[in-house]
Amino acid sequence: MTEEKEIRQLYEENAYILDYLPFGKPGTKGKFRAGAVVQMIGTSYFTLLEANVRSGVVLKPLDKVYVGKESRREITYILGRVGYDELTANARMELEPAIEKIVLEREKWFVNFFNTSQPITPRMHALELIPGIGKKYMWDILNARERKPFVNFEDLQKRINIPSPSKLIVKRVIEELSSDTKYRLFTRAS
Repeated sequence: MTEEKEIRQLYEENAYILDYLPFGKPGTKGKFRAGAVVQMIGTSYFTLLEANVRSGVVLKPLDKVYVGKESRREITYILGRVGYDELTANARMELEPAIEKIVLEREKWFVNFFNTSQPITPRMHALELIPGIGKKYMWDILNARERKPFVNFEDLQKRINIPSPSKLIVKRVIEELSSDTKYRLFTRAS
């Protein structure tokens, strides 16, 4: 008997625009059809994407657009995933504010991460992978969540005296996107 592995593709539903290129991507003659191209970041898995824009539609950085499988209003089709090094300079500048918006929108999910995270190896906990959280903060978080789970970032910040948890998560997401890290907490490998 052979066991079939079900491969489930994870697709983004929404994305934030990082950069709008009205005349296409420079230096890609013949690679893409003529027309406007956007670089964006998905809101669910922090996937960096490139897409063609419908004619007549003008998008600004940090606009939220639908990129799911159903009919899309602003985007004609997704060109594909891109790596951090393929982002334009403007897209890299808009990356941090976009990730911060996503983290604040999904605050409940990230607070749940702080409440339920587990050790990755016998010597390293998932919390330690977040920049700014070392052994001391990790133990403070583990002891505090044992007494009572965290409700939101403000509660976490008050009880642990940790500097802005949302900014620490943003730093980790950027680190995961920009380098080839061994452990990925919030993103998928590109």
